[in-house]
Amino acid sequence: MKLCGAIFDAPVKQKELEKLEAEIGSPDFWSQPEKSQRVMQQRKRLEEAVQNSKSVASAAADIEALFELAREGEDVNGDLENEIRSFQDRLDQLETGMLLSGENDARNAIVTIHPGAGGTESQDWAEMLLRMYLRWAERHKFEAVITDRLEGEGAGIKSATVEINGENVYGQLQSEVGVHRLVRISPFDANARRHTSFASVFVYPQIDDDINIEIKPEDLKVDVFRASGAGGQHVNRTESAVRFTHLPTGLVVQCQNERSQHKNRASALKQLKAKLYEYELEKKRAADQKLEDSKLEINFGSQIRSYVLAPYRLIKDHRTKLAIGDVDRVLDGDIDNLIHAYLVWRKTGKTSGDSKEDLPE
Repeated sequence: MKLCGAIFDAPVKQKELEKLEAEIGSPDFWSQPEKSQRVMQQRKRLEEAVQNSKSVASAAADIEALFELAREGEDVNGDLENEIRSFQDRLDQLETGMLLSGENDARNAIVTIHPGAGGTESQDWAEMLLRMYLRWAERHKFEAVITDRLEGEGAGIKSATVEINGENVYGQLQSEVGVHRLVRISPFDANARRHTSFASVFVYPQIDDDINIEIKPEDLKVDVFRASGAGGQHVNRTESAVRFTHLPTGLVVQCQNERSQHKNRASALKQLKAKLYEYELEKKRAADQKLEDSKLEINFGSQIRSYVLAPYRLIKDHRTKLAIGDVDRVLDGDIDNLIHAYLVWRKTGKTSGDSKEDLPE
């Protein structure tokens, strides 16, 4: 317990915070807006680190007190179990934050979802994933805006793009990149047979205006069209939707959620810059390798995670080996344990231990 209380080195962080407070109090502090903004962000992080250290130390002290009562013969087993479980959840949350140290981890994210083979089944599964990420954003009080949504035929979606804005969103949602597999009794099958569906998820960091991504006008094909699906009279009667095609790379983005073509253009351009930025990062990681080459084929054998609803109920991440039985809770947006396990696995190669491997085909 004493080790947990020392994780964040509170005295050091407190001294750093006091030094920043003195800097903020100087007369010319606000004369350099960019520098002052960075300092204010750093202060916020230090304040959170100090508060986290205090909360962990306080929780550890409470648990130690309960252990002492148990040694004296008091019946505190229920309280002790609850405190330890809560304490472990808190440590996992803090560890997640400490593992997010990548260049773009702190950025907002642009999430795209596409169904794979399977027609209506996969389109419905893609919509379930979209809802899961929207609920995750809601749980964390992140802003989520669907910028593009193409309705499926009969049910579900053919594609969707959502911007999620909040601290460390991109770093956390890296855990979701890849193919997601669903096994269930189909609600669209009159014979109630079991079906397997696939959908792919990809995540881009949202690029700040201070990062210069040059897009030449002659490299850009612009299409305007009427928005599809429900969207109100104005949206469907005017050509407000915008599609950008970047000719040198073949990257395509579109936005149709706003009534204003101008706003849709701005949103689509932001998405294109994010994709181009990620595209260039991929080229640096592997010479002459394009971003699209890194995406897995959307079918059996390439999935990162399986969601089994029948004949038993289990979610299994194939990278981290983490298995979760509370399927409904995960599909309702509680994916933090999956995110944490992924970040630990990415950093250390450590998995969550042995779990059920024989998932139904």
